[in-house]
Amino acid sequence: MAAKDNTVMPIISKMYCSSSQAVLVVRRRPHVINGGGFVVTDCRQKVAFKVDGCGILGKKDEMILRDSDGDALLLFRRKGATVEALSIYRRWRGYSLDYEGSQDQMVFCLKEPNSCLARTRAIRISTKATKNKDWDFEIKGNFPDKDCCIVDSEGKTMAQIGVKKEMMASEDLYHVVVTPGTDQAFVIGVITILDYIYGESTRC
Repeated sequence: MAAKDNTVMPIISKMYCSSSQAVLVVRRRPHVINGGGFVVTDCRQKVAFKVDGCGILGKKDEMILRDSDGDALLLFRRKGATVEALSIYRRWRGYSLDYEGSQDQMVFCLKEPNSCLARTRAIRISTKATKNKDWDFEIKGNFPDKDCCIVDSEGKTMAQIGVKKEMMASEDLYHVVVTPGTDQAFVIGVITILDYIYGESTRC
């Protein structure tokens, strides 16, 4: 699934893959005013994506990624807690949504370490195109510190999450640098789940 030599490799849709590097800015919304979640803008300061979390949807372990027009792209759900009680991983799944907003098919699955036996293991993501391996991408670094990246199974960086100097004055802003050919909607989808896992803006 890695983008090589600027090859467009869509996971959600090729319309979210750019032939050039993209720099996105994530702005977390306050729970008190807007119910949490976050807004993603592009280099022209235009809204590219919006994310609704528990504070808006009123459901735990569930989030929705929307496009710039507010239409739902992906629904994220965590697999049932009872089923996961004996597992060393928690599994989050991203589902595409049809034009009526109904759940369609699973696009990717994120595995979050869930026991002391797996705490040192990386968070990994598999897509519907996974073949002959257990995962396609993994998280390296520390998301709460906004110092991490999404890499493919060959170790190539697909997206880098960080904080620019001009953003350091606000804890609610950080940037995401997405490499050419990488699906930006997929990247923001992964960030949505990480945001919830670490108890940030999408969590109640």
